Amino acid sequence: MTSVGIIPARYGASRFEGKVLANIAGKPMIQHVWENAKKAHLLDDLIIACDDERIIKVVEEFGGKAVFTSKSHPSGTDRLREVANPLDVDIVVNIQADEPLLNHSMIDSLVAALNDDKDIVMASLMRKIENYHDIDNHNVVKVVVDKNNFALYFSRSTIPFIRNKHEMMNMHDLPFFKHIGIYAYTKDFLFSFANLPESDLEKCEKLEQLRALENGYKIKMVETKFDTIGVDTPEDLEKAEIKFLNT
Repeated sequence: MTSVGIIPARYGASRFEGKVLANIAGKPMIQHVWENAKKAHLLDDLIIACDDERIIKVVEEFGGKAVFTSKSHPSGTDRLREVANPLDVDIVVNIQADEPLLNHSMIDSLVAALNDDKDIVMASLMRKIENYHDIDNHNVVKVVVDKNNFALYFSRSTIPFIRNKHEMMNMHDLPFFKHIGIYAYTKDFLFSFANLPESDLEKCEKLEQLRALENGYKIKMVETKFDTIGVDTPEDLEKAEIKFLNT
């Protein structure tokens, strides 16, 4: 099936305005995301969906493919839908513009999941949590899955809850998974999903993917060995730059 990667890039982020243009190791963050995503073997096209001329200018300077979208979209999914609408593709991958440590194999694994099983309409990534502090960190979204790795629930809270902590096993034996917010959808499902009203659990947790679960859709979770640093604040930017300098 044909696939396109779309990177929604919004300038006016509430906690860190203009973050997609922030410098990391000599390049704007959006360029790092683009270059890493461009290495994916299973994408037929890659597009940056912009809402500001400043982003368009930078993308064009480093040779990326940019499309100007409406400034009024309430979410990245709506921006994704606008760009995907005229495209003749089967799979759409939503690549976060604030994940500069993205590895291209993360994208390929999601596209492969939809290619291999035509019943899957949505897939995302998870990684085993290795740091105890992340378990109770509300900024780290957790996911629990069934025996076939379909998501049961996503939460900022600690899930699963360990009732008897004195019985806790080795960290690596516990089923704690971090959710990494890169998504692949069939194009048909993307439009169905974007047309659904905001759900109650989504409003509580501020996690858009819960809308799919509340409406009875399944999300296939693909485990990855790669981690990312989502840049939401200037402090996150410093962490990402340190990571770059140490690799």
